[in-house]
Amino acid sequence: MEDAREACAVPSCGEPGEFRAPLTPGNFDGPGQYQYLCLDHVRAFNARYNFFEGMSPDEIEEAQSPIAGWQRQARTFAHLGADPAPAWSDFADPLDAIAARFRSGQRGRVERFSGAERAALDTLGLKEDVDRTGLRKRYSELVRKYHPDRNGGDRSFEKKLGAAIEAYQLLKGSRAFA
Repeated sequence: MEDAREACAVPSCGEPGEFRAPLTPGNFDGPGQYQYLCLDHVRAFNARYNFFEGMSPDEIEEAQSPIAGWQRQARTFAHLGADPAPAWSDFADPLDAIAARFRSGQRGRVERFSGAERAALDTLGLKEDVDRTGLRKRYSELVRKYHPDRNGGDRSFEKKLGAAIEAYQLLKGSRAFA
C-alpha cells in the first residue's frame, strides 16, 4: 500500500502497517508514542481500547460530565466602577457596540458618522438615521434632478451634481453602512 510507513507491529503479521494506534496515551507533554497496524489488527485494537482504563469511578464521571473543563474561574470582562456600557440603540450593528466598549480612549456614545460624513449627509439632505437604501434613493433622486441630460442641457446645476456625487462616494464607503 502507498500509505504504509512500515510493516504491521504485530510480529507474526506480514501486512503493511497503514493505521496508527497509540502505544502510550497522550498527555500534556505531547501525543504519546504510536505503532502502525494493518487493518485487521487495528480493528482488534480499537475493539479492546478503553479510554477510561486506570481511572476511578469519580474520574470517569468527571470526564463524561457535559460541563467538564468549565468549572474553573473565568476572567470577567466587566469594568468595575467604569462607565456603563453604551445603549444597543446607539448602534446599527451589535458587534459595533461590543467593540466600542473596549476601544481605548473612547467614552460614552460612539458616533456613527465622522465630521466629513455628517457634512456629506447635509449635502444630500439626509439625517443620521438613514440606511443604505435611503442613501441610494436620495442619491438617485439628486442625480436625476441635477444631471444636464434631464435639464435640457442646462449646466447651471453641475456644481450641485458634483457635490452630490462626491458626498455619495464618501458615504457609500462609510463603516456606518458596512
